[in-house]
Amino acid sequence: MHEGGATIGPETSTTSERVAQPQIRVVGLGGSLAATSASLAALKVALEGAAAAGADTELLNLRVLDLPMFQPTATPAEAVVRFCDTVYAAHGLLWSSPMYNGTVSGAFKNATDWLHLLGDRQPPYLTDKIVGVMSTAGGIHGLQVVNTMEFISRSLRAWAVPIVLPIARASEVFGADGAVRDPRVAGQLRALGQEVERAARQMTQHGNCDWIDVGKCGRAQQHAVGRIRTSDRPGRSRGSIL
Repeated sequence: MHEGGATIGPETSTTSERVAQPQIRVVGLGGSLAATSASLAALKVALEGAAAAGADTELLNLRVLDLPMFQPTATPAEAVVRFCDTVYAAHGLLWSSPMYNGTVSGAFKNATDWLHLLGDRQPPYLTDKIVGVMSTAGGIHGLQVVNTMEFISRSLRAWAVPIVLPIARASEVFGADGAVRDPRVAGQLRALGQEVERAARQMTQHGNCDWIDVGKCGRAQQHAVGRIRTSDRPGRSRGSIL
């Protein structure tokens, strides 16, 4: 995995088919401005899952990126251009944010605001890219964050995978060193990364994936087949379907 600034639906193939498959690139965006970040720790584990599935991965740590505040009419700084280029070149994305006041962090929102610059590309924005979303919360209400990230991905014309991970009581799930204390959460994070790689590979090869149907208007329509969340019971996490 490069740092800049359980398998879902496995597919079988012959050796020759695997050689012919394109290299999928998955970029992770997230963390916080804090020196120690549970959301960054979660993102790293999810990227490990994508890498294990065969993706070339890169981590965009918001604290390292240190992007300026979004200004719609300003000439973007070189760091902003590099950030946008890196995101645009990805086949799949993993997004992670802490919950601040019921929504994504200001740093995460600011970074995605800069993606407005991709509107002049062809195709524009994040058209048909695959996005996996996760959040960390001190309490039990992290679902609001992943809902916000799903809305952002749709506005940028991307597809959020039906599996999301709002991690409750993050201080009990992650150690001070960033290690995941709960093996079930670690497995869910890796599964999310694997699903992003799998869906991005399908979209790259076939222009579709198995949880998207082509709608009458020519734009795909997404099925919400299930979401993974962590239990809001203190001291423990478990996977459940919403």
